[in-house]
Formats: sequence, C-alpha cells, structure tokens
Amino acid sequence: MIIDAIEAAFTRAKKQGWEKTYWLFDLHDTVITSNYGVGEVEEYFPFALETLKILSDREDIVLILFTSSHDEKIKVYMEKFKNLGINFNYINENPEATNSSYANFDVKFYFNVLFDDKAGFHPMKDWEPVYQYLIEYYGK
Repeated sequence: MIIDAIEAAFTRAKKQGWEKTYWLFDLHDTVITSNYGVGEVEEYFPFALETLKILSDREDIVLILFTSSHDEKIKVYMEKFKNLGINFNYINENPEATNSSYANFDVKFYFNVLFDDKAGFHPMKDWEPVYQYLIEYYGK
C-alpha cells in the first residue's frame, strides 16, 4: 500500500538525517481522470488536490510531476496547479540527486515515493488514506 512507501520514506529520511524526500506524481488516471485526447474535461480524483496542497506546503517534501504529456499541456497543468496553490518543484527530473559512488542518476532519477496508476496506485481508493495519514502525521 502507498502508506507503507510513505512511512518507509519518512523513516529512511529520519535515520539518514535527510532534510527532504522526493515524491513523483503521474498525472493521468492518478491525479486527474484521463480523457484520452477527447475534449478538455478532466476531473481531479477525490482528495488528490487536498493531499497535493498539504505536500506542496511542506519544505521537507519535493514534488515532481512525472508525466508523458506534451510540453504545451504540461504548461497548462502547471498553471492550473499553481492557481490552486500546488507547486511542483520539477517535471520529469530530480536535479537535486546527483551521481555518487553507489548510484548513477543519469537515466533514472532519484525518488522516495511514486504515485502512478501503472505502479499500483488506485486513485479512487488511495488518495483518502494518504490525505488522512498526512493530516495525522503533520497535525493539520
């Protein structure tokens, strides 16, 4: 479950003394419904925006948009998120994690938590528990 990944990320960060964790978010069928190019109507899944807002407000969490959308659509999405008070730090990259003696991030960039329907995230089931966990974890 996604909560296990979140708890593992927080635990690892605390143990290692890391100041940040890196969270990837696919867009279609994860944050918003897919319309497969038919029309412009896309809907946010319940609790997605509320959860993203909590995460966006945290200095210890880096949000990365992980999408195969075309650049012009990404600009539209980023503007929409910005207007909602949700700020993704990066798009399809994590320049903060650099190569080291034990890891090469030239092709696969570093992240701690992945929200993607292709990776088992179920937006209709998983957003609310994540939201509730963060409310409890952060005391909001």
